[in-house]
Amino acid sequence: MSVRLLLLLVFSLEVFRCELSKEKAGSVISAAKTLVWGPGLEADIVLPARFFYIQTVDSSGKNLTSSPGEKTFEVKMVSPTEQFTRIWIQVLDRRDGSFLVRYRLYATYTDLHIHVVLKSKHVAKSPYILKGPVYHEGCDCPQPSGSVWEKNMHCPESFAQITRDLSLHPSVDPDQNAQEIPKRFGQRQSLCHYTIKENKVYVKTFGEHVGFRIFMDAILLSLTRKVWIPDVEFFVNLGDWPLEKRKPTDKLHPIFSWCGSNNTRDIVMPTYDLTESVLETMGRVSLDMMSVQANTGPPWPEKNTTAFWRGRDSRQERLQLVKLSRAHPDFIDAAFTNFFFFKHDESLYGPLVKHVSFFDFFKYKYQINIDGTVAAYRLPYLLAGDSVVLKQDSGYYEHFYNELRPWEHYIPIKANLGDLLEKIQWARDHDEEARKIALAGQQLARSHLMGDSIFCYYYKLFKEYARLQITEPKVRKGMELVEQPTDDLFPCSCDRRMEKDEL
Repeated sequence: MSVRLLLLLVFSLEVFRCELSKEKAGSVISAAKTLVWGPGLEADIVLPARFFYIQTVDSSGKNLTSSPGEKTFEVKMVSPTEQFTRIWIQVLDRRDGSFLVRYRLYATYTDLHIHVVLKSKHVAKSPYILKGPVYHEGCDCPQPSGSVWEKNMHCPESFAQITRDLSLHPSVDPDQNAQEIPKRFGQRQSLCHYTIKENKVYVKTFGEHVGFRIFMDAILLSLTRKVWIPDVEFFVNLGDWPLEKRKPTDKLHPIFSWCGSNNTRDIVMPTYDLTESVLETMGRVSLDMMSVQANTGPPWPEKNTTAFWRGRDSRQERLQLVKLSRAHPDFIDAAFTNFFFFKHDESLYGPLVKHVSFFDFFKYKYQINIDGTVAAYRLPYLLAGDSVVLKQDSGYYEHFYNELRPWEHYIPIKANLGDLLEKIQWARDHDEEARKIALAGQQLARSHLMGDSIFCYYYKLFKEYARLQITEPKVRKGMELVEQPTDDLFPCSCDRRMEKDEL
């Protein structure tokens, strides 16, 4: 890089910083004009972690596009009938002028008052009053009417992937599947056979490695605490690879999987990783679709212009990527954090490097997404950051890939990585266009991959699948009841039980 070009770059960064400083100095945030909205302001939307948004607006009515400071707003929640409330609240600064407020209830409240305050002034229509009961995640209190629940959740009319997957199954025979699927897959694969009957979950496992059952149990229990699911019987594949390889013209068996491929006919669900992150937000997990929005790294002009990747050796192309990185370190920073599949090649592609916090990925403008054993389950989090994704062309897909468009939400790269260097150079030469792609991908992740959307997807899938059944779902021999967890410390009284009895 020439001295002249370097000086020009430094000058540009200083101008950018000055503009940000002017915006912050000249913008007086208006409590009245600032916008507050989102599902966390509605009592009937029950999620493990509820959330809503704040968009800062100045006195002239203009949206702020940079952070006014992470301590700008104070959010308090009280219940008039309770002296103390067990609610964990986090105000996450998205550094684009907006905030994501998330909170987790640990008890059910008669009413909940949400105060959003800016320098002792109420913001927008604060206080927001949620007329109760406002149920917490652990409360077993399903909405009796699925249509009412869908309306309350603002679920879309349909999901393209569900429509596509179920179109291969004009009808489903639970009796026949209960006989045929275990014989075909049960010895070599790890499966769960589920029946939901009277909104209770029953399961029987097949195969040796059934530990991942915990993720499916958890989402089914959480969903049945929220809404009454039609009686339904189905099989879940617990492995990485989709199973149904027969042609559409042959006799297909309906298998639910966390990943699909162009060569298989499985029914795709949200990945176990994304599902767990929804269930355990503000709980066991630190990486989820909300936390990543507050950890998107430095502003775009200050990000490193090297393409970044870290991971394990679960695919040949990943070895190729590390090799490319060594040959072109000015373009790519890629290294392995673990060897498992190609241990005999460790001396060629090592040494291993230390794990990097996922949030530190976003110090780099360009994020490389390459398949692992199947689709790389990190893609939702990469999209939600503030970097542009270079996504490998792949035969594997997740439940939301139908919504993705190359050159709109990500920069496509060939499956063999043959054009990766060329695409990185394109992004460098077309910075504004790359930035727009990054923002479009981020917006898709924010609007399609949050917790409310994931619950809607699961419910729609089970409801539509249940309609295809031509024999009655049954609790089969060998099935066991999956018990709802108990909360003796903060039990909830469910008013909806009476509604169900009346229907």
